[in-house]
Amino acid sequence: MSIEIANESGHEVDGDTILEVARYALTEMGVNPLAELSILLVDEEYMTELNHRWMGGTGPTDVLAFPMDEMPVDRGPNSDEPASPALLGDVVLCPEVAEKQAAAAGHTAADEMHMLTVHGVLHILGYDHVEPDEAKRMFGLQGKLLEDWRRTR
Repeated sequence: MSIEIANESGHEVDGDTILEVARYALTEMGVNPLAELSILLVDEEYMTELNHRWMGGTGPTDVLAFPMDEMPVDRGPNSDEPASPALLGDVVLCPEVAEKQAAAAGHTAADEMHMLTVHGVLHILGYDHVEPDEAKRMFGLQGKLLEDWRRTR
């Protein structure tokens, strides 16, 4: 699996661990090992611009996902369908927002970045949390992937 990471945020972040958790999530979701993903870390100013331009939001957000190839959400770790290679897209993370959220939630900024990485990967794969049933499915899967990844470390 090819995952590229670029840190343009100005914050020191453990990129290796972000790559590790992204790779774990993609592998567990049955994504083809030839798939490609890009992860970009940006500052609050640029994240604010992206959030406004693409989501119609105001202010910075923590994570945005820009899928390239349509990935079926019914595909997962137990799927019988053969996986095909794909250009998955881009996950954009904002470490500054993650740090604030981590402080408010009472856990580390690293834990928040790991969670946001998995969250972004799931969005890339077609998961969403607009409707309550979608949210339950996505956040349940997100929690399980993070828990299992932490156990393997």
